[in-house]
Amino acid sequence: MSKRTLLVTSALPYANGPIHLGHLVEYLQTDIWVRFQKQRGHVCYYVCADDTHGTPIMLRAISEGISPEALIAKVGKEHLADFTEFGIVFDNYHSTHSPENQALSRLIYERLRDGGHINSRSITQAYDPVKEMFLSDRFIKGECPKCGAADQYGDSCEACGATYSPTDLKNAVSVLSGEKPITKDSVHYFFNLANFSDMLQDWTTAGHLQPEVSNKLKEWLEQGLKEWDISRDAPYFGFEIPDAPGKYFYVWLDAPIGYMASFKNLCDKQGLDFDAFWAKDSNAELYHFIGKDIIYFHALFWPAMLKGANFRTPSAIFAHGFLTVNGEKMSKSRGTFIKARTYLEHLNPEYLRYYFAAKLSAGVDDIDLNFDDFSQRVNADLVGKVVNIASRCSSFIHKRFEGQLSDVCSEPELFQQFVDANQTIAEFYESREFGKAMREIMALADKANQYIDEKKPWLMAKVEGQERELQQVCSMGINLFRLLMAYLKPVIPVLATEAEKFLAIESQPWPVTATPLIKHAINPFEALMTRVEADKIQAIVDASKENLQATAPTVKAKQFEPIAPTIEFDDFAKIDLRIAKIIKAEHVEGAEKLLQLTVDIGDETRNILAGIKSAYAPEALEGKLTLVIANLAPRKMRFGLSEGMVLAAGPGGKDIWVLSPDEGATAGMRVK
Repeated sequence: MSKRTLLVTSALPYANGPIHLGHLVEYLQTDIWVRFQKQRGHVCYYVCADDTHGTPIMLRAISEGISPEALIAKVGKEHLADFTEFGIVFDNYHSTHSPENQALSRLIYERLRDGGHINSRSITQAYDPVKEMFLSDRFIKGECPKCGAADQYGDSCEACGATYSPTDLKNAVSVLSGEKPITKDSVHYFFNLANFSDMLQDWTTAGHLQPEVSNKLKEWLEQGLKEWDISRDAPYFGFEIPDAPGKYFYVWLDAPIGYMASFKNLCDKQGLDFDAFWAKDSNAELYHFIGKDIIYFHALFWPAMLKGANFRTPSAIFAHGFLTVNGEKMSKSRGTFIKARTYLEHLNPEYLRYYFAAKLSAGVDDIDLNFDDFSQRVNADLVGKVVNIASRCSSFIHKRFEGQLSDVCSEPELFQQFVDANQTIAEFYESREFGKAMREIMALADKANQYIDEKKPWLMAKVEGQERELQQVCSMGINLFRLLMAYLKPVIPVLATEAEKFLAIESQPWPVTATPLIKHAINPFEALMTRVEADKIQAIVDASKENLQATAPTVKAKQFEPIAPTIEFDDFAKIDLRIAKIIKAEHVEGAEKLLQLTVDIGDETRNILAGIKSAYAPEALEGKLTLVIANLAPRKMRFGLSEGMVLAAGPGGKDIWVLSPDEGATAGMRVK
């Protein structure tokens, strides 16, 4: 096996809040992959940093009465402490507010500018006359211009899904001051992403991305790439643009450069060659782990920036899905929006490392943390199957043989089966199919337990003259346990280290050429892992709810939206409600929530885009009846034209009901 040289990053956590379990999906996935590479003997560096710039950081610092620098220093320490306790080990953890990042951001910008990839022009923006600052879309609220829903942000409506310009909002106000925004012109700087269309067309289809990500980018590329606004006006916490006083780099420009900056900081500390990893002709491998919500920035902007600035592009970008808890989005009201620190106060972090590993695949699908499944899986797999092998066998080894393992391997073929499994398990780890790797390892654990059950050492111990066979059987069990821990080491490193102490062995490499421990003394067994206790999980949920109550005055609970303005009966009478038969239902490519329905409303058919994918498979809908608003004006959406609206009931997620219970109804029947 030839040695490889790798540089690996995770997306940078924003320094405006704590780490929560949703964040940890990514950092644990990356850490497991990096640990596997290092265990295989490869040269692998894992770097990360806090993402520290932007208006939210500036405003939070003002609200706390401290400087932005003090805020990001405090949050950075908290983030790193949480990561460390979850066993996530970075070779370097840095900050985007650093000399290295400022220098590299300036260098990349100047190379892009000199290459003809930057232009500037005046744009009109919303401006807060009280705070004397320009407002991004998220700092403006008002009534949706389409449906009239109150308290909507300046770019999209959470009630009806419409997108619009902040200037289209009705009764718009600044979130910062409550004042009505005015419009004001300002010169902004833009990165000409379209200059790299051909390069990106090739790069995004050359195996650097997962197939589903590549397909999504194909849609965006076909629509044409737009200029990217890379500047923000003062006041702003960030780096000033070199040739533009009072203008600052938008946070998303210098954030990915933070990967380079963190590694540069490591290079300066350890005497590493920065160019060997980032120069255009680099032979090192470069991998980014990210969430699927930031694919656009990483798979289009970032490679184009690197190419335009004469740096190498990533070997691959690995995107993952989001975390749901008990089948739903993390919820503060349900106590399932769980901070990393809250979890750490109650449960062993290696439980979560294993559970996430058992759920993760190479795709971008969301994964679910189901508390019942979490308890059962950890208790059954880690405690019941793996640790139990050491517990069962070590007691006989110490009571009868003074901790000494047998002088022979009684089952060499079985031992070799476990060693030979290393190739399959390694392939699963390498391809990030962690769930498959865990299933393969647990199948070996089942085989080890089956061997012990068949040999029945507890009965041998009662029969005089079977001491040698008893020692051999228990020694075999210990040797199989050792291999299982080698395979699980990237996932549960603390347990693996404790197992190595128990076995009195050095840190285990990947067991390609492992041989059994013969005439070897092991240490007395101590409980390596205890079972998950239900009351601990409940304590986490309760603590998360208490956290919500403590912040309740500043948190708006979305499920209690204000009642919309009243309407007259004549307005309601204008709505044409009809029973419609669903003729055809199909997925909408690229859409996470939408299904496309072809419905018969009696005198014609309509195409309707409905956000019900979480509750219904297309095949479950065809031939069924539903209630639609037939005279709703067609609405052009991102994924096509919707010619009506399906009425639904329920709190959301999987609990959405759209089917009519009246099987005697017919398509086109009006509802009065």
